[in-house]
Amino acid sequence: MTELSHTIETELPPMMEETAKRKIRIVLADDHPIVRDGLKKMLSLESDLEVVGEASDGREALEQIQMHEPDILLLDLRMPNLDGLSALQTLQHINRKTKVIILTASEDKNEFVQAMKLGCSGIVLKQTAPELIVKSIRKVNDGEIWLDSHTTAAVMRQFATVGPDGHSTSGSSSGSNGTKMRERSPLSAREREIVGLVAQGYKNKEMAEKMFISEQTVKNHLHNIFDKLGVSDRLELALYAIHKGLHLGGEK
Repeated sequence: MTELSHTIETELPPMMEETAKRKIRIVLADDHPIVRDGLKKMLSLESDLEVVGEASDGREALEQIQMHEPDILLLDLRMPNLDGLSALQTLQHINRKTKVIILTASEDKNEFVQAMKLGCSGIVLKQTAPELIVKSIRKVNDGEIWLDSHTTAAVMRQFATVGPDGHSTSGSSSGSNGTKMRERSPLSAREREIVGLVAQGYKNKEMAEKMFISEQTVKNHLHNIFDKLGVSDRLELALYAIHKGLHLGGEK
């Protein structure tokens, strides 16, 4: 069956192949018409993307979601009437099919953390190269999370900031979910230090030099951390911490 399907696929003319592929349906939500217009023109150049609706504030965005049920919502954070975070929160209750990518000029790390907790699947800064915006849409549509390395590190550092009382200043580590997880898979002080360095963008070799250990020892620590938390890479580690409310400071 697989071989037959492959044969049929390869015999289809290129034009029919493109038509046969379902387009990724997108709603744009931004209060600046010039931004929406620019995005729409840029996305229209991609054969697999289709803008099906536009909104100038959070309320309109929710209306467009209910009307079109798109695959992706590109959502600005700072909008009148209903801001992006409030729209995202409401969206959790009315539509779980549409995946949300925050597209923002804001660099407020608290907002990024809140957006991730409210279930957004990606954060893209407006100063990002156009091709990366397109790539983020495809990746998120495929079920992946999109954060660039700078945003990941910034969000992770913000989450893992430790106050003088030893608790996370984000206030998210006190939930019952996080507590249960910490009890089930506690990280050692050394492992928490590793997580802190990963969040700051250190590579294995740099961590080894900084901690006066071998690169292999760093890899062993990372393997143990991934195993304890059930994650497979650095990005998942950051997202896991945000979503589960783990207290992952770099304290020693």
